[in-house]
Amino acid sequence: MPLDTASGAFAIAPTPFHPDGRIDYDSIDRLGDFYREVGCTGVTVLGIMGEAPKLDGEEAVEVATRFIRASQGLAVVVGVSAPGFASMRGLARKAMEAGAAGVMIAPPPSLRTDDQIVTYFRQASEAIGPDVPWVLQDYPLTLSVVMTPAVIRRIFAENPSCLMLKHEDWPGLEKISALRAFQADGSLRPISILTGNGALFLDFEMERGADGAMTGYAFPEMLVDVVRLQKEGRRDAAHDLFDAHLPLVRYEQQQGVGLAVRKYVLARRGLLASDAQRKPGPVLSDRAKAEVEYLLSRVARVDRRAAISPQLARAS
Repeated sequence: MPLDTASGAFAIAPTPFHPDGRIDYDSIDRLGDFYREVGCTGVTVLGIMGEAPKLDGEEAVEVATRFIRASQGLAVVVGVSAPGFASMRGLARKAMEAGAAGVMIAPPPSLRTDDQIVTYFRQASEAIGPDVPWVLQDYPLTLSVVMTPAVIRRIFAENPSCLMLKHEDWPGLEKISALRAFQADGSLRPISILTGNGALFLDFEMERGADGAMTGYAFPEMLVDVVRLQKEGRRDAAHDLFDAHLPLVRYEQQQGVGLAVRKYVLARRGLLASDAQRKPGPVLSDRAKAEVEYLLSRVARVDRRAAISPQLARAS
């Protein structure tokens, strides 16, 4: 699937670990099968929620390669953001050799002016090579780099190999509308816009012109269905399903513990052998786990896929 025409749901995959910190390759295989079975069109690995900074260079290549192998039939995007271009180039080249559909690049927090931002991405694109398709990640809430629609247009104009925007601004609905307006007036070539931010605004992002989602909610089936329903014009059905999941989506989006919540739910679903994060990382309290269980029971009133029997829970 060419990235500039990609749509649907790209699941942001967590990196599974055993409690002792070793990479859990069997859980990677389960996740790959699961994402394909529930209708995802792609998988993104080694993103911000993939604990990429906790992996050394060799481990990053191994994780990316294993996900690519486990996700046959899906477009796999590999996060390659790094402090220096040498390590970015090395991981990008190895990911593409392994069969990735492209890579994703986020800006370093030090960028402030529009010219600094545009120059950085031009240099990054040159570093990985013009033959490597890449995704521009726009996530000012975490990365503190603010890119206006005009700056994003400049980045796409200067870098033909930049094919997709991962849109995670907040509030960001007007930004999607502005970018689609640029496309309509011919000042921006056609690009794919997939949205993140834990899917908090996916219901209306689709109505503003997004092509789909690229985020890591623990029920990617919901993302798949909301995108599909919106594309079918079934607005109320899309919002009804989204609204049922929204309390759990919100809980999972908490700064600092969001990944712990996501891994806990994925372990409860039998997809991860453990909800462990590689240290340093927070651990959910018993009170927090009880709150998640309550939210799961409420989602299950509308969506039975959230009805997880206690006996199916894995040790966490």
